[in-house]
Amino acid sequence: MSGRMDAELTDAEPASGADWNRLRWRACRRGMKELDVLFERYLASDWAAAPDGERRAFLRLLDLPDPELAALCLGRAAAPDAELASLVARLTDGRNARVQR
Repeated sequence: MSGRMDAELTDAEPASGADWNRLRWRACRRGMKELDVLFERYLASDWAAAPDGERRAFLRLLDLPDPELAALCLGRAAAPDAELASLVARLTDGRNARVQR
């Protein structure tokens, strides 16, 4: 993804229209229901308060193919750097992974 487009998505806020919709589409239409749910919950609960570095890490995470994402989120593979490792730990710490009732 282009740097300009990443910057637009990093700035996307839940009420900001097209950029927010583009981010939600990119994150939550992965083709793996488990990833869709995990990322949807992250966007709903954590994105608005996330610092820029975490937002950039999330966008980098979205650039990975689904099999690599699934392996990271299931603990079957190590993240390539500390920033992504921290984000994956946050995504899978139970808050975003648990079933909502």
